[in-house]
Amino acid sequence: MAKLSHFDSSGSARMVDVSSKSASRREAVASAFVALSPKVLAALPDNPKGNPLEVARFAGIQAAKKTADLVPMCHPLPLTFVDVQTETTADGISIRSSVATTAPTGVEMEALTAASVAALTIYDMCKALDKGIVIQNIRLEKKTGGKSGDFQRPERS
Repeated sequence: MAKLSHFDSSGSARMVDVSSKSASRREAVASAFVALSPKVLAALPDNPKGNPLEVARFAGIQAAKKTADLVPMCHPLPLTFVDVQTETTADGISIRSSVATTAPTGVEMEALTAASVAALTIYDMCKALDKGIVIQNIRLEKKTGGKSGDFQRPERS
């Protein structure tokens, strides 16, 4: 099992020094799901605050760019691409974020932050109709590049 890298030899939290790593293309995809009642799903097009899915997309993109401000040990990264997509399903909203950089460290946290904040935004914009909305399954789907290599979450059967 790999050693946790955000701790020094005395056990104190630290930011990892990535200055010796080579800059390379790195990508990550994350997802989240917002479980909504049929009543809330039916009301999405009529939300007086605007289109919750479009606002969530923008919020997720903005959040990816602010990840280092939110997660203490994340490096500020020059992102070369951020996209957040939403899809309405029978029981909620599926969110998928994609982030890329050409930097010395990966963008997994940026992709996870984008998906998380998009989900929180949907909650915020729909909470007047139902406080019981549930955000589920925030997770990394895949990543490419970097020293640790590629990761692909196995497909569910």
